[in-house]
Amino acid sequence: MVDPTTVTDHAHFLSADRSSHHTSCDLSEVVELYGTEGTGKTELLYHLLCRCVLPNAAGGLEVDVVFVDTDYSLDMLRLVSILENRLNAAVSTSSSSAGSDEATLRSCLSRLLVVHCSSSSQLLLTLHFLETSFSSRPSLALLLIDSISAFYWLDRCEGGASLAKQEEKLGKCSELLGRLLRDYRITVFATCHAIRRSYSGPSSSSSSDSDRPYLCRPWQRLVTHRLLCARQEAANNMAAAAGSGKEQRRRQLFTVHCTSFSSSSSSSSSSSRTKSYRSSSFCVTDGGVEFI
Repeated sequence: MVDPTTVTDHAHFLSADRSSHHTSCDLSEVVELYGTEGTGKTELLYHLLCRCVLPNAAGGLEVDVVFVDTDYSLDMLRLVSILENRLNAAVSTSSSSAGSDEATLRSCLSRLLVVHCSSSSQLLLTLHFLETSFSSRPSLALLLIDSISAFYWLDRCEGGASLAKQEEKLGKCSELLGRLLRDYRITVFATCHAIRRSYSGPSSSSSSDSDRPYLCRPWQRLVTHRLLCARQEAANNMAAAAGSGKEQRRRQLFTVHCTSFSSSSSSSSSSSRTKSYRSSSFCVTDGGVEFI
């Protein structure tokens, strides 16, 4: 199994031909990126998205991606900037002509489908729509959701005192996602906002109360890898001393602590799943995420 903390390598699951999913082993993965605001979760999604839509000649996979934007925070200018940086880097190391850069960029963006949702009900309808899309377009291999926790408080308010009603909509979304994973062997990356701020920092071997999963059980059972994202404050101070603006942004460091779950096919309870832990660091540059 590839280390999921190096998010770009995790896209190896997408290179398999989904048309043969009925006879192949199950390669479906669900990765939850968990952390407070400003810890690099969305940047990691941009990084993975670009890795997938870029052409093979530029080190990409040339597969289609669905981006479900529930936070209405998708920055297309940032995404295009990362793609341009990756394409320019690929051109500089090859004999390809730069005259086709714009056409190549358009081709990359044509592989991206963006959907906006403003409620759990819309998210559920979107997933039903995507079921048709996945069945008719085998090149659709990756589903990104930013974020899966966007409607947590709204659902709690609408559900009143009943926990079952509070979790009903996300539970139905999780069940439908499970069917998509099973039938079409897609890979899912979803961000999840921390509802409590940790002051001690995440641990690679254990999680504090602030890092404890809080979404419904059906979603927790789907998750195969959980990435705890955090900002390295000490590194930020060094960056501030070294410079400001773009230079500080380039030097800022983030950490990802990954918990991977594995269980037998006959066991579905989270308590029976075994865990493994890994960690890595990355910085955010004008050209996107760079792992260290």
